[in-house]
Amino acid sequence: MVKGQLAGDLRMNSEEELFTKLAEAKVELFNLRFQAATGQLESHGRLRAIRKEIARIYTVMRERELGIVMLEQEDEDDE
Repeated sequence: MVKGQLAGDLRMNSEEELFTKLAEAKVELFNLRFQAATGQLESHGRLRAIRKEIARIYTVMRERELGIVMLEQEDEDDE
């Protein structure tokens, strides 16, 4: 999984890619939580980063569901 995905980068992806990234992030979060529970986790900051990435993916999916258009997209349509 790519570290530090920005919401702008996620908006460029298709729905299928978003679902794939969401599934990968959830699997990674599960694995990190399992490592934390067994005392094998080395980077506690990664837990927070994965949770934020999942939230970003859900935000982009919700924006599409509601039909919210960002300024960047409007500028591209005008050209």
